[in-house]
This record gives sequence, C-alpha cells and structure tokens, in this order.
Amino acid sequence: MISAIHESPVGELTLVSNGEALTAILFENPRYPLPEQPRGEDKIIAGARRQLDQYFAGKLKAFDLPLAPAGTPFQQSVWKALLAIPYGVTRSYGEQAKAIGNPAAVRAVGLANGRNPISIVIPCHRVIGANGSLTGYGGGMERKQWLLDLEQGQALIR
Repeated sequence: MISAIHESPVGELTLVSNGEALTAILFENPRYPLPEQPRGEDKIIAGARRQLDQYFAGKLKAFDLPLAPAGTPFQQSVWKALLAIPYGVTRSYGEQAKAIGNPAAVRAVGLANGRNPISIVIPCHRVIGANGSLTGYGGGMERKQWLLDLEQGQALIR
C-alpha cells in the first residue's frame, strides 16, 4: 500500500493504492482515518490524479478506475449502489435503501455512506435527505455542496 497527497479544489486529498486498485480517497482530517501508508506513486495513483483533475475541471462525468474499498458485505452493496447514481443526479437515502433491496435500511445506508473510503469516485455526495436537504457528509457540508454544484455546472472551478 502506498499513498500520495493530491491538491484539489475541495482541499488536500490522500489517495491510497494497493498497487492494483484505489483503496481510499480521504479528505483532510477524515472521520475514520486509515493507518499511515508510505508515500509513493504508481499507475493507480497517477490514473486517479488524472481523472480527478478532469472531474474537477468539469470534463469527466464517469470515473474509470479499479476500486477496492474495504468494508462489510452490506457496506459493499451500498457503495456499489452509489456507483449507479449518474453524474449530476441526487438520490435520497430511502431510494438508496430500495436500490439495494432493503427499503427499511435507510439509517444503515446512511451509516455505510459515512464509512465510504473512496470519496468523490464512489459518489456518496449525491445522496441527500428525503426532503431534498443536504445531510451528513464526511468531507463536510461545504464540500458536499461544492461537488453537487460542480455536477450541476454551477461551481466556480479553480
């Protein structure tokens, strides 16, 4: 495992690779930090950097990176459902619970979203409250709003 820091419009991101897939993209001061990894660069991190830069420039709408987030089978199902939310679209936690075939699991879906280790690429920022309000985001509400604005063509791209 290696990691690298990537500067972005939403702050410093830590990219983590196992050599074959991206295992994490973490914001500064994450709620659930991972163990420190030695710094380095490989093809996975280089690809993530390139695609993140294109995304932040408003030129990439779908990431194409090998992903290997570590989590429980339930978390994996929630994160897989997040990947199905199209660019620029939001869904409620209830809609996500239905998408995984467990409509009663709204709170559990929210908790799994909060444990998503690959921010931005696995787009948990696209999940909002049933009434359309922004609700929890590990990267902070300001970042969540900025990412949603970016996808709506309304963010100031730096």
